[in-house]
Amino acid sequence: MLKTVAAVLLEDVAPFEFGVLCEVFGLDRRDEGVPFVDFLVCGEEAGRPLRTSVGARITPEHGLDAVADADLVAVPAVTMRDEDDYPIAVLECLRTASARGATLLSVCSGAFVLGAAGLLDGRRCTTHWRHADQLAERYPKALLDPDVLFVDDGDIVTSAGTAAGIDACLHLVRREQGSAAATAIARRMVVPPQRDGGQRQYIELPMPECTADSLSPVLTWMVANLATDHPVAALAQRARMSERTFARRFVAETGTTPHRWLTMQRVLHARQLLEETRLSVEEIADQCGFSSAALLRHHFNRVVGVAPKDYRRTFGC
Repeated sequence: MLKTVAAVLLEDVAPFEFGVLCEVFGLDRRDEGVPFVDFLVCGEEAGRPLRTSVGARITPEHGLDAVADADLVAVPAVTMRDEDDYPIAVLECLRTASARGATLLSVCSGAFVLGAAGLLDGRRCTTHWRHADQLAERYPKALLDPDVLFVDDGDIVTSAGTAAGIDACLHLVRREQGSAAATAIARRMVVPPQRDGGQRQYIELPMPECTADSLSPVLTWMVANLATDHPVAALAQRARMSERTFARRFVAETGTTPHRWLTMQRVLHARQLLEETRLSVEEIADQCGFSSAALLRHHFNRVVGVAPKDYRRTFGC
């Protein structure tokens, strides 16, 4: 049972992510059937104001000694810094909490604080997709999954960026206090009790680049004619190369094969049409050059991580 939650704040804490912890764990909702949680806001020094990432200040009521009895220790996002710049006292506090069996939760870049404490080695985890490569590089022993909204690895729960912290917090409420409590909190927050899909759907997919100019006219023509079939023989003829030379040059200049490059362009265009039009999935498949709606769904789900209709529900006009 979740009875005490300690939010550990550092300098340059992100107020939204801290606010998520306050909203889920810090409000008394016993009148709605949600078990009471003692919510403690902690810093290195009780009563000392801490900067936030937007210029305001937050003053923790408690010091790190209050973390000693917390069932859940939560670290909201903070402005990222070098590993050696995280406060030693905070890192030791997190290690002690983990060693005694407390559950640790990070929101967004809070995962870097857990990593600096040495708590992610050999553990499944995630963070905001923009920081995933940096987390993997800094903590190579962490088992990073950059595609999900949150990871529950037992006594360590990590969330992806910003709003994914809501998903992780509600998941913990559901895990520790039951579905009714999580649903009641979600209803008050006007958010779904559980979201589908992962954070791949929120990632800006880059246009595959060409590192030289020799194929640029062909690539431009392909993008302008996505609905057309593009066999390698026809593309090679347009580029005035043999098929073998064209295929070799294409991989050298784009880093992928003509088929994969074209499929990515079609998915990108489908994503744009899902956002900006009310065309049916079948019509979008036709305009993007997929032979069927089923083929569009297959490639879209593989690249973006959700089905086209679910993507439109989230991002459509």
